[in-house]
Amino acid sequence: MNTSLVLVSHALCPYVQRAAIVLHEKGVPFERRDVDLADKPDWFLRVSPLGKTPVLLAGGEAIFESAVICEYLDETVAPRLHPLDPLQRARHRSWMEFGSALLNAIAVFYSAPDEAALLRAAADIHRRFSQVEEVLHAPPYFDGERFSIVDAVFAPVFRYLDVFERIGDFGLLAGLPGVQAWRAALALRPSVQAAVSLRYPELLLAFLARRGSALSLRMGE
Repeated sequence: MNTSLVLVSHALCPYVQRAAIVLHEKGVPFERRDVDLADKPDWFLRVSPLGKTPVLLAGGEAIFESAVICEYLDETVAPRLHPLDPLQRARHRSWMEFGSALLNAIAVFYSAPDEAALLRAAADIHRRFSQVEEVLHAPPYFDGERFSIVDAVFAPVFRYLDVFERIGDFGLLAGLPGVQAWRAALALRPSVQAAVSLRYPELLLAFLARRGSALSLRMGE
C-alpha cells in the first residue's frame, strides 16, 4: 500500500488503540493526529460522519470505525493478523465484538452512580471475563503463539484494568489465570505499548476523577 496514512485519534479512546496496534504490528508508518472531541473541528466532522474516533485517512479516503479500519489494514498490508480459515476468521470477529461489549461494561463500571451499582458492574465484568477464560487456547495470545486482531481489541480493555487497580481491588480477573496470563503477555507487546502516550494513566485517572461517579468518590478517599 503506497500511500501515507493519518490516524485521527483521541488520547483516551480504546478504539483508537486497536487501530494503532494493528498499524504498529504491520510496520506501517503513519501520522497520528489528535482531536478534542469536546470541541470538534470542522475538518474532523467532514471526515467522521459519526463524529467519533478513530478515522484513518488513506490516499484521500476517510475510513471510520475501528473494526473496519483493522479489516482494511489486514486486507492490504502483510502480515495477515486474521486466521486464513473462514470459520476461524468468523470466530475471531465474534470475539472482537465481545471485546466491544466489554468496553461498554467498563463504561458502566466507571460511570456507576453509587457503590452498589459499582459492585454490580464489577461482577458483570468478571462474568464476561469468565466467558473469555473458557475459550482461551494455548498461551500467550488469544489463539496461541500467533498475535491476532482479537489481541489488538482486548489490549485496550486490559489497559483500563491497569488504572482501575490503582484505585482499588475490584476482583475483575479473580480466579481467571488464563485471562491474567493473556493480559500480562499483551502488556509486553511493543505494539501495545506504543499505542498510547506515557501520560495515558495520568490522563485516564483525571478523566475518572471528573466523572462524579462512585469510582470518583473512591479516588478521593
